[in-house]
Amino acid sequence: MSIKPIALALVALLGSHAASRAQETPSTPGARVYFINLKDGDTVTSPLNVKFGLAGMGIAPAGVQGDLVAGTGHHHLLIDTALEGEALKEPIPADEKHVHFGKGQTEATITLPPGRHTLQLLLGDWTHIPHHKPVMSERISVTVK
Repeated sequence: MSIKPIALALVALLGSHAASRAQETPSTPGARVYFINLKDGDTVTSPLNVKFGLAGMGIAPAGVQGDLVAGTGHHHLLIDTALEGEALKEPIPADEKHVHFGKGQTEATITLPPGRHTLQLLLGDWTHIPHHKPVMSERISVTVK
């Protein structure tokens, strides 16, 4: 077995990893998202107005390329779900558990059934992919009366 094909394969693999990293939108060091009007353990009624806070970066609608407006993104609200690991390198799904605010909204009214729910904010870049170092809030729990 020749070492050369193995070495070439390794270089190609590492090169593709570096290329994918180079295309990810960087976050601003120290940037954070948070809930302005909710805290972990709150009891709320539905429909619920949720206000999104952002520090260290700005808001730009989806589709506005980060190269044009550096240090920006838009909010996504994760309801009763989490994104971790490799999923943070892919576009954020769009469904009832992954709510997109691609027009640059900083608050929303949501309807939740009675019971306990988890909520988490995640900033996405212009293509709905989390930034490289993801900007995400702590996951909080709220109880809907």
